[in-house]
Amino acid sequence: MRSIPDPVDPRNEPLFPNALIVARREYGEKVGSRLFHLSTALLAALAVLLAFSPIMVRLVDSGSSTRIGVVASDDALADRAIAIMSGVLGSTAGGADAYVFTRAATADAAVGAVVDGSLDAALVAQRAPNGRLSFTFHAGEGVGADRTQLIGVGTLAVAILDWTGSQDLSGGPEFQLPTLDVVAATGPNAGGQPIGGAEYASRRVVGIVFIVLIFITVVIYGMWVAAGVVAEKSSRVMELIVSAASARQLVIGKILGIGAAGLTQFVGILVPALLALALQDRVASFVLGSSESLGASFVALSPGLLVAYLAFFVLGFALYALVYAAAGSLVARPEDLQVIALPLSLVAIGGYLIAIMALSGGGGSIVRLASFVPFWSPFVMLTRLTVSRVEPWEIALAFGLLIATVAAMTSFAVRVYAAGVLLYGQRPGLRSVIGVVRRI
Repeated sequence: MRSIPDPVDPRNEPLFPNALIVARREYGEKVGSRLFHLSTALLAALAVLLAFSPIMVRLVDSGSSTRIGVVASDDALADRAIAIMSGVLGSTAGGADAYVFTRAATADAAVGAVVDGSLDAALVAQRAPNGRLSFTFHAGEGVGADRTQLIGVGTLAVAILDWTGSQDLSGGPEFQLPTLDVVAATGPNAGGQPIGGAEYASRRVVGIVFIVLIFITVVIYGMWVAAGVVAEKSSRVMELIVSAASARQLVIGKILGIGAAGLTQFVGILVPALLALALQDRVASFVLGSSESLGASFVALSPGLLVAYLAFFVLGFALYALVYAAAGSLVARPEDLQVIALPLSLVAIGGYLIAIMALSGGGGSIVRLASFVPFWSPFVMLTRLTVSRVEPWEIALAFGLLIATVAAMTSFAVRVYAAGVLLYGQRPGLRSVIGVVRRI
């Protein structure tokens, strides 16, 4: 039997043009398959549905009520605030049931009800010794700037009518404008001014689309890299390939070709999604009425966010593809691939779940720490960029750690792949693989 030649020493062999030849072969096989066309069409349809989801949310929300708990320093002020604001806001918000005001015992209890979701917001009213009223409005996640503006109108009406009710013929203190502080009680903007409801919904939609696309790219195309390596070994194509190209050329060529196929699919998904976002206002006007607009979607989909997505797409795919390539080189049969690929998929699923947690505004320090872990940062840091504020040094650190990990994993994957070539035809154990890797 003809002996298998040792792989070409990567230190003495230029990367190109062999890597490009391998990349073109992989790209043509993946893009030309029916599975690629079908998956692209299905994912594009899903992206379009997600782009139109704010319209569905607005349609459902149009018949709902905003529940607000009222806390006041005295009973008369509380009763007056509920009566006046119910009338004023009901007449300006499209119906008497648009806002429902209820009495709350204490400010802490009202804010706690906002946090757990039993109330949408809480309004705390206090009267100073000089008669001036001050209001603090604790807004929940679903209460944006548009509704807080109406609350400001309502507090002004309460102050005016409260002052006129305290006057008598002998005169009294002059009218003083009330103060109103608006604080986001929950969500990614907690502690600051709440953003508009449409913009917040748009940010979450963009975040969901990005997370799903990156997760699918990592898992599906990473498995394609591993499956391609196993197919070559099981069909004995490896004997011909290793005589013409080094392990480094083969690994990087496969990743370039399959990564380009993933980028092609991404473009095929993104273009219909952007067209859906461009038509969002027209569809909203047709479904919800001519006065409705959802123009914040393109505000959330900023150029900077697209650049960040592309960077995380490339680096995240490269990292996982290198790991999958190394894992595939250690498997002799296709049926054994699932066993070794399952732990790798669980790592990606962990990052996906933490990103979902970050998308809802939860997680705290866990989410922040996970956004720096290279295997999770393509999911979690991208989500943080979508729905919250991130310091520049955090972005630089996340990218720096990810790039360094990709560089280290490239060297490791090439060595493991070369070890798999040298142990071709055997059932390699962990000890034998480590021994070959150390000698390469």
